[in-house]
Amino acid sequence: MADRTPAPDTPELRDRWGGFEFTEAYRERADKEIAKYPPGRQKSAVMALLDLAQRQVGEETETQGWLPLPVIEYVADYLDMPVIRVLEVASFYFMYNLVPVGKFHVQVCGTTPCKLRGSDALFETCKKRGMVKGHVSEDGLWTLTEVECMGNCATAPMAQINDGNYEDLTPERLDAVLDALAAGEQPKEGTQEPGRHTSEPAGGPTTLKAMVDANHDYRDEW
Repeated sequence: MADRTPAPDTPELRDRWGGFEFTEAYRERADKEIAKYPPGRQKSAVMALLDLAQRQVGEETETQGWLPLPVIEYVADYLDMPVIRVLEVASFYFMYNLVPVGKFHVQVCGTTPCKLRGSDALFETCKKRGMVKGHVSEDGLWTLTEVECMGNCATAPMAQINDGNYEDLTPERLDAVLDALAAGEQPKEGTQEPGRHTSEPAGGPTTLKAMVDANHDYRDEW
């Protein structure tokens, strides 16, 4: 699994990120999140603000974004929280990156359902493209992470790439998705199985078939 150790707190890190502040647009979004909670409960917005901070860092670095320690300190100060409390949140949830990542963060599920459906082959596909777990590829495009279950067991194996989920993957389908992303395109998210809409049986529905195209009322039939 991914290392959750923050990047070293070096002078270079401080020089680059010590003056981090939300832009006007991100500050508006942050304040909107805080306003969702009662007065004095602004700490409840910590997850949302960490996400916003990571996204702003991503825009500035043209990557998926990450959370340098000075940025975490900024969020803590913004919410009047101890830094360690904010760091606890950032290090617990895999949605937050504690070290630099590439333009595309490829998170492949390695839990049992995906593994049984061929996730090992997906890791090999990534390896052939120069990806190494926990590192940014030489071209700056990719970071590969093995993660725990992301809740799409019915459409395993899957990978989350940035904010998109890609399911029913094979090595060939994953290659097609990665090729499209590298070319600046936005591939179709969700299941990659032809003819499949979401997580219905691969051969089509076997019950409640009248519900496929409309909201059919079965009560009289029962």
